[in-house]
Amino acid sequence: MKTTKVAKKEDVTRDWYLVDVDNKVLGRVATEIANVLRGKNKPTFTPSVDTGDFVIVVNAEKIALTGKKFSDKTYYSHSGYVGGLKEISAGKLIEKKPEELLKKAVKGMLPKNKLARHMLKKLKIYAGDTHPHAAQSPKNLNI
Repeated sequence: MKTTKVAKKEDVTRDWYLVDVDNKVLGRVATEIANVLRGKNKPTFTPSVDTGDFVIVVNAEKIALTGKKFSDKTYYSHSGYVGGLKEISAGKLIEKKPEELLKKAVKGMLPKNKLARHMLKKLKIYAGDTHPHAAQSPKNLNI
């Protein structure tokens, strides 16, 4: 009888992937990025170990939303004080902080535990088309 191989954190090799999200739909891109961050695209995937790779996202300011989500989709945050509820539409968020829109979408698709916070640190998002990670020689990830 064969035993299942469980990945260890020391044995994981991490690759770097580059994703260009110019005119790509937010949700479809976020699911693919979450799978790579989590390591579900590898045969050594283990749910309790961070086996994922690094992902560099460029052109976050040019991401697309379907329907009327630019005006209708609302993101909420609370300061913790009475009356401290703040809301911002997706259109205003993409003007103010385009990286935050994609980060929130990917974060929602990761598991809700300490491991997800480690996975999210491997996501590097840039509004323009340049990034400082050329030394890692990232591979293109077609979505």
